[in-house]
Amino acid sequence: MNYDFSSHVALITGASGNLGQAVVQSFYSTGASIGAVDHAQGKMVSLFPDLSGSSQVSFYDGIDVTDPAAVEEVVQETLRHFGKIDILVNTVGGYRAGTPTHATPVETWDFMMSLNARSAFVMSRAVIPAMLKQGSGKIINISASSALKGSANSAAYAASKSAVARLTESMADEYKRQGINVNAILPGTIDTPQNREAMPKSDFSLWVKPEAIAQVILFLASEDASPIHGALIPVYGTK
Repeated sequence: MNYDFSSHVALITGASGNLGQAVVQSFYSTGASIGAVDHAQGKMVSLFPDLSGSSQVSFYDGIDVTDPAAVEEVVQETLRHFGKIDILVNTVGGYRAGTPTHATPVETWDFMMSLNARSAFVMSRAVIPAMLKQGSGKIINISASSALKGSANSAAYAASKSAVARLTESMADEYKRQGINVNAILPGTIDTPQNREAMPKSDFSLWVKPEAIAQVILFLASEDASPIHGALIPVYGTK
C-alpha cells in the first residue's frame, strides 16, 4: 500500500540498526519529515547518503535513549525544527541470552531491561506531552514473540520484551481517548546479516525481512490504524 505521510513528522530511534534503517527509508519514501535518532556517533551520514543534507531529515547521533535529559533535548530540538511530532517508532533493542537464570549476570539483566524496556519508556514519556497538546499521535514499539512466553536460557531478554508489551498496553489504555494510538510489533527472527552469521544453517527464507516489518509500522502509523489500541501484532514471517 502507498502511504502519504508528507504532512507528518516521525521520530525514529535506533536509526542505524537493520530495522531502523528500513523504517527510516520507508517513512522517507512516503514524504514524512524524520528525526533519526541513534547512539552511534557519525554513522548515519554514511548509512543514508541520499538523506544527508535533506531538509526532510534531521540526524540526532550520539544519543543515549535511556537518558531522560538527552532524550528531552532531542524531543525539544525536533519540535523546534519541525513544529510537531506525529509518530514515534522505538526500534532500539538488543538480545543477550544463552544462560540459565542462576548463571545470568545481573549486568545482563540490567542491560536488557535498560536497552529494551527503559528506552521505550523514556522516549514515550518525553514525546507524549507534545502529542497530548496536539490531540493526536502514534507510538509503535518493538517487542518480541518472547514477550508472550519465555523460554529456557533467555529470562532477561524475555522479561524485558514482556515489559515493552505491558508498557504498550498500559499507555494505550491511558491515552486512547486523547487521540494517541500505542501499539507494538512482535517480530520473529529478523533476516539480518548478524542473524545469518549466528545461525548459518537456518532457512533464511522463513525469516521476516526488516522491510516487511517497516510496512507494518507504516500501517500502524496511518489513519487506517486509528481504531487499534494496545495491539501486540505478531510479524513472524513463515518460520
